[in-house]
Amino acid sequence: MSRAEQVCKEVMDKLQIKSKHEPEFLQAAEEVVESLAPVLEHHPEFLDAGIIERLVEPERCIVFKVTWMDDQHKVHVNRGFRVQFNSAIGPYKGGMRFHPSVNLGIIKFLGFEQIFKNSLTGLPIGGGKGGSDFDPKGKSDAEVMRFCQNFMMELYRHIGQFLDVPAGDTGVGAREIGYLYGIYKKIRNTFEAGVLTGKGLTYGGSLARKQATGYGLLYFVDEMLKDKGMSIRGKEIIVSGSGNVAIYATEKAQELGGKVVALSDSNGFIHDPDGIVLDSVRQIKEIERGRISEYVKHHPNATYQEGWKNIWGVKADIALPCATENEINEDWAKKLVENGVILVAEGANMPSSPEAIKIFHDNKIMFGPAKAANAGGVATSALEMTQNSMRLHWTFDEVDQKLKQIMADIYKRASSTAEEYGYKDNLVKGANIAGFLKVANTMLAQGVF
Repeated sequence: MSRAEQVCKEVMDKLQIKSKHEPEFLQAAEEVVESLAPVLEHHPEFLDAGIIERLVEPERCIVFKVTWMDDQHKVHVNRGFRVQFNSAIGPYKGGMRFHPSVNLGIIKFLGFEQIFKNSLTGLPIGGGKGGSDFDPKGKSDAEVMRFCQNFMMELYRHIGQFLDVPAGDTGVGAREIGYLYGIYKKIRNTFEAGVLTGKGLTYGGSLARKQATGYGLLYFVDEMLKDKGMSIRGKEIIVSGSGNVAIYATEKAQELGGKVVALSDSNGFIHDPDGIVLDSVRQIKEIERGRISEYVKHHPNATYQEGWKNIWGVKADIALPCATENEINEDWAKKLVENGVILVAEGANMPSSPEAIKIFHDNKIMFGPAKAANAGGVATSALEMTQNSMRLHWTFDEVDQKLKQIMADIYKRASSTAEEYGYKDNLVKGANIAGFLKVANTMLAQGVF
């Protein structure tokens, strides 16, 4: 065993002990660390500086109590988190997730992934993530506002446009960002627009931010296919989820000539062999806040099935998991291969298990990992920060063109790095290594601290 392999093993062995109750974080860390031995063999200076050991430990974990009152005057207590993982190349940057499943391990996993995702964009942003186990579903606007205000009463101490810039994520949309920014502005007595991204257009938000993750995913897929002499046109596509990422991934896929035939929510999925009618989905999910099952009432050729993971049994050319982590396991990966899928690209964070990814690679299925394929959201958040700093407001087309170029550059960077290190066509390895190199070189230049 080489020195590099030994160090990687020791790092993961220690992490398994220290973070044994954080399986998502361990899964994310293992995927990255096991990619890096060839890099470390070429760069012994990274070993001497303890880069790997330093990289897997967050610079700061902030956990705090959030007390709020519901409309019936009952007091509730939730837990808030912010993990500031790595600031080597810029201020911490990453979304906030409000969902009952949120815990420190989930936030550490997301923050760790964010380091490499943000590095791949080529923009000067570090990695961080935050959130709470608060569930905004079923809450009134007044309840959500009171929670957000009390959440920010603690978080404001730890963020700033040159320190840490949160954004939205699951459960945190324009409504929540508005409430969070409003109270931040009042507490700090300053209009510091660059402290949060995903803001409304009237107070510093960016056009195309809402579309960015979904659009960026399809721009990445387009690059993957073009590299093999193919295109999205005429391909049948399944997309899990029906939230922001899934809806705009569907929209862009249809614009590029693809036919999306299935979408899901947490209850089940719809299959429309004629192609999903996106206006119907928007009406149900964004305006009525209903369930995806209602789609079949308006489209008689469509069918609905309980059990959302069964969506991966639908025959298609392209699969885009845009719902949640580890939604495609080994069995579903086998089913996708059996049904003739040629490409899988991740719109959600870590939606494919390690076993599923191995099956895709073993069967020569093109695979786009989340840290590369869904980087469009954070890239456009960084463009929002740029507009805030410059006191400018770019047009939708200006932002969209910048996004498209960033996603093309990410693909080229991941693809060429994979080939350089002997992993041709393995974008998981390529993205991990390319993202790591920029951060590692910067950490080296800044000394040990």
